[in-house]
Amino acid sequence: MIEYDEFDKRMVLKLVYYGPALSGKTTNLLQLHDLLAREGRGDLMVLDTADDRTLFFDLLPFFLVAPSGLKIKIKVYTVPGQVRHDATRKAVLQRADGVAFIADSQLTQSCNNVESFENLEKNLAFVGLDAGTIPLVIQFNKRDLPDILPEAEIRQTWSPTGIPIRMASALNGIGVIDTFATLAGIAYDHLDLRYRLNVDHGLDRSEFLRKLTASTED
Repeated sequence: MIEYDEFDKRMVLKLVYYGPALSGKTTNLLQLHDLLAREGRGDLMVLDTADDRTLFFDLLPFFLVAPSGLKIKIKVYTVPGQVRHDATRKAVLQRADGVAFIADSQLTQSCNNVESFENLEKNLAFVGLDAGTIPLVIQFNKRDLPDILPEAEIRQTWSPTGIPIRMASALNGIGVIDTFATLAGIAYDHLDLRYRLNVDHGLDRSEFLRKLTASTED
């Protein structure tokens, strides 16, 4: 579903953070905004709903330029976690090029994680996307809290999906960039197959990720 204009050498990539309410989707994006180099991201924008937030930021218009001159713009969104905002979730998922599913590691949230993931699969199908082929990564957030699922149990349950799993404490900035880089890398692989980013535009995977995830400390 990538937006690509060959004449203007312009590409727009849309990534969506999805998951149950209060799992840390917004915290992930806030941390990304703070951790990524200022040259590599734009302003943070928040779209408020009645009792939740859909958060969006754009990693700077045409923030990444390939050696060929191709300008790549990355857009990153969250969806509201509340079930009552399902229509908004579907709207945000439209034309998505990748999804980070943010799960809550707390023992009490296991059922909510499963229900939210099933909702993601259903809504992807609703907007014409395939959960089996779209770039997807699962992050288990809140690893800093007590009473959380053991990592071994998480991997036993979720590894059969074949989806990459990342552990994180988004509040502390741990695992945030790793999750983002994992999703971006899978998205690159899909883009390269279709648009020959490496061969035709001189942008290989490692350079794409290096530019995309440069931090404020680099």
